[in-house]
Amino acid sequence: MKFAFILMGSGFDSEKDRAAIHGGEIQVAGVPDLSEGCRVAKELCDSGVNCIELCGAFGPEGAKAVIQATGGKIPVGYVTHLPEQDAIYAEVFGENK
Repeated sequence: MKFAFILMGSGFDSEKDRAAIHGGEIQVAGVPDLSEGCRVAKELCDSGVNCIELCGAFGPEGAKAVIQATGGKIPVGYVTHLPEQDAIYAEVFGENK
């Protein structure tokens, strides 16, 4: 199984910020925004990735956009956190991040 994790943040360059481990079975990509995240997700899906996990910055609507971009062919999840950590997440990432 090939697995991918996509991180989203304004400082990423989706062409340069990539890595592969475990013989290429695990791919990691950084993207600057949702549009580029959808493009990279489709590219990964088309290249044989079987499952994509997204960083929490995508949120539920971003995850739905990636599912649509990949044609619903593979499972797509996104990272979240427990409500008990809302304050520390706000402190670390800020309200607009």
